[in-house]
Amino acid sequence: MRPKHTQHPLPSFPVYSCAFLSPNEMVLGGGGGASRSGIKNKLRLYNIGEDRIIELKDEYELEKGEDAPMSMASYSESKTVVCGVNSVEEKLLKGENENCRTFSITNSKIQLLQTTNTLNMSDVEDFQKVTTISPDGTLLAVAGSHDLSLLAFPSLQPIAETIHTDKEIYDVSFSSKSVVVTTTHKLLVYTLPTTTSSTSAVTSSPKKSKKKPKTTTNGQSEKLHALELSNTVELPSVTGEGSTFRAGRYHPQNEQLFYTVVNVVPPRSRKTKSASRKAYVCKWNAHTWALEKSRSVGDGSITCLDLSLDGRFLAFGSSDLSIGMLDAKTLSPLASILKAHEFPMTVLKFNPSSSLLVSGSPDNSIRVVSIPHTIAGSSSGFFAFVLLAIIILVLALVARQYPGALPW
Repeated sequence: MRPKHTQHPLPSFPVYSCAFLSPNEMVLGGGGGASRSGIKNKLRLYNIGEDRIIELKDEYELEKGEDAPMSMASYSESKTVVCGVNSVEEKLLKGENENCRTFSITNSKIQLLQTTNTLNMSDVEDFQKVTTISPDGTLLAVAGSHDLSLLAFPSLQPIAETIHTDKEIYDVSFSSKSVVVTTTHKLLVYTLPTTTSSTSAVTSSPKKSKKKPKTTTNGQSEKLHALELSNTVELPSVTGEGSTFRAGRYHPQNEQLFYTVVNVVPPRSRKTKSASRKAYVCKWNAHTWALEKSRSVGDGSITCLDLSLDGRFLAFGSSDLSIGMLDAKTLSPLASILKAHEFPMTVLKFNPSSSLLVSGSPDNSIRVVSIPHTIAGSSSGFFAFVLLAIIILVLALVARQYPGALPW
């Protein structure tokens, strides 16, 4: 497949996060970060029209000295966006980092709804690197480097004790019964609570607040319980020494399937001064956590991953600056766009209708890719081809064994 794609330069706007509100509405997060670069940190609302043309509808400028929106998730039914933005340095030093923020998009305008703190304030260098909303829109997981908070959505009230991990957190994914935390060396599978004391918080309307959420450490009246760790999944042996997990996602249509990205940097030796990097996409049975399939997808590390909502496609961005797309069922390669950006991609996102793919990079640009409804090489096309080949073979055998039996 050779998908049509268009690059859009966004001057003075390094892109770090992206979320779709509808098939043609997206919010981008970016900027110069907390540094004194002079590049402002903003949220931008765009409309994507025909031929992948983008139109800026609104932008929300963050306070001077705050960080760029480094991670983002959206819930399209309520037109709500959640993102991670560190507060200004003065607030960080006081332990007042309002890192988790929700915004509503109404009449093409971005409005702040609520802010709260979820990070360990002893580490002012930490930031909200992962933001994930559950498919049913009732739960929100936000994570820094080593701590994950599970919150009711949209109230942002905590419903479980903070999860602390020894290894760095890179991704979080929900099923209807579990949440999987992807760390560098393990997948941590936690069972979600069937009922919580914060049920009312889940359904309540969000209120703009500058106060910290109450927790067991500062006097919350109802004790929070720890999530049950139901399984721990180690790195697959097929990827070899020097492997680390980079991303982990449930299949959007089948909770029995889970996908991971594994980057491999073999240790240096006296014989090899520089070790070649590799990347693998792995498909797991999420019931037994047995590895079903893996595929090497290049010599560079993968920096970002997304699966289409219809479950057909898996897209990844590589440190070699290319975009790759696989058939989610077979892991067969479907498309590749070389030199998609000048710098490695920070975000890759399918739209809800699985008709567009958007990539973003600190190179001040995004690329919009059109996904054809029917793709040669996809699993459905492959099986149709196999079936046709079998029919032709059977007819050829009949014609050879029984001359004149066929009408032609």
